[in-house]
Amino acid sequence: MAAAAVSRTLLPVARRRLWGCTRRLPVLGAAAQPLYFGGNRLRSTQAATQVVLNVPETQVTCLENGLRVASENSGLSTCTVGLWIDAGSRYENEKNNGTAHFLEHMAFKGTKKRSQLDLELEIENMGAHLNAYTSREQTVYYAKAFSKDLPRAVEILADIIQNSTLGEAEIERERGVILREMQEVETNLQEVVFDYLHATAYQNTALGRTILGPTENIKSINRKDLVDYITTHYKGPRIVLAAAGGVCHDELLELAKFHFGDSLCAHKGEIPALPPCRFTGSEIRVRDDKMPLAHLAIAVEAVGWAHPDTICLMVANTLIGNWDRSFGGGMNLSSKLAQLTCHGSLCHSFQSFNTSYTDTGLWGLYMVCEEATVADMLHVVQQEWMRLCTNVTESEVARAKNLLKTNMLLQLDGSTPICEDIGRQMLCYNRRIPIPELEARIDAVNAEMVREVCTKYIYDKSPAIAALGPIERLPDFNQICSNMRWIRD
Repeated sequence: MAAAAVSRTLLPVARRRLWGCTRRLPVLGAAAQPLYFGGNRLRSTQAATQVVLNVPETQVTCLENGLRVASENSGLSTCTVGLWIDAGSRYENEKNNGTAHFLEHMAFKGTKKRSQLDLELEIENMGAHLNAYTSREQTVYYAKAFSKDLPRAVEILADIIQNSTLGEAEIERERGVILREMQEVETNLQEVVFDYLHATAYQNTALGRTILGPTENIKSINRKDLVDYITTHYKGPRIVLAAAGGVCHDELLELAKFHFGDSLCAHKGEIPALPPCRFTGSEIRVRDDKMPLAHLAIAVEAVGWAHPDTICLMVANTLIGNWDRSFGGGMNLSSKLAQLTCHGSLCHSFQSFNTSYTDTGLWGLYMVCEEATVADMLHVVQQEWMRLCTNVTESEVARAKNLLKTNMLLQLDGSTPICEDIGRQMLCYNRRIPIPELEARIDAVNAEMVREVCTKYIYDKSPAIAALGPIERLPDFNQICSNMRWIRD
């Protein structure tokens, strides 16, 4: 499906090449007028169009067991290949919360074919990198290697997710590692605040739990819990084998059939349904007057990946922007909130966020303030949110759209972020959205749409709030909710 969608937009493979050495391209003069050196205007325009469309095709194939194979061949000498699995902490319950993350740790501790030492030596001798991470909805295992080592990289990935020994000694050793990791996370106040934010926004649901899990679970998770999680969630239809860089799709497809074609069929039973999660406007306050700065996150319920309003909320998120005291020219930044913050010295830093899940999301702002300016900063933030709902201008929206497109394209710099983009989009949309289509959807947003969508999700809505530190002056929750309507000075 994704391959067909992309191939209609991009050039055929035979015509996909760089034109810099064979065409005469226009050069902009001082007055931004095109200066043509040789050739005619039509030939130069055609060449420029072909350069714009010079994007590798994303090819997608689905195996009989449901596993999807997706790749983009950019002809590099290196590649990134990985397994994106539709299983994270959201699919856990209170008793086994932390299992997905525990499994990520156990993946590199030896298989039936390789000991931990053998695995590490093989990866190092290849000059490769092997890594993994767990989120609330996805688990990812990926490798970066030379393109010629793609078969070995795929074989290693298949081995670690299908044949891990999960030895008792290794499990006990990893308990200590994860407990130390939890202590490190607790020193990262931004992560702590966002865990609190999820806990209050999605209280008593799966999204409200942390990815690492509580300490008591880490101490009690056993081999049976890990095996049960694998057999329940690591099924063909929930897995994407994605690759980018110097990758031949036909070769990758044959490797997938050989290593995954039969083994994943052994996992019987129905695929677990996505646990429903409801948003609750509420707050968590952890007051600690000994801390030098207050850390605060405020968010409203947003939408899932595939919702039509997602792009508009992304533009609104870019409009709010981010700011830090180390930035120069604060009064001259495009973000109105950054200007107000800099003028009044209201905070040390802030950053807007738009976190999307399958069927819900969080749209909001994280800030770090001094105790005396917490109330003023929150007031200014809510004023700016109300301005988005009522009188944001076309020029602001146009600037935000350009910045959003630039940021999205800059993130696709290298085989690893491209591979991650392919894997994530295949799980979220079941296809890779072509860049021209994504740009067209962003360009379709205007100021009226931003006002309508922001009014729908922000105006007069109860937010979720997580605050940590010296927050005595933080306004009452009812007062904060009342400020989610138009504030008149």
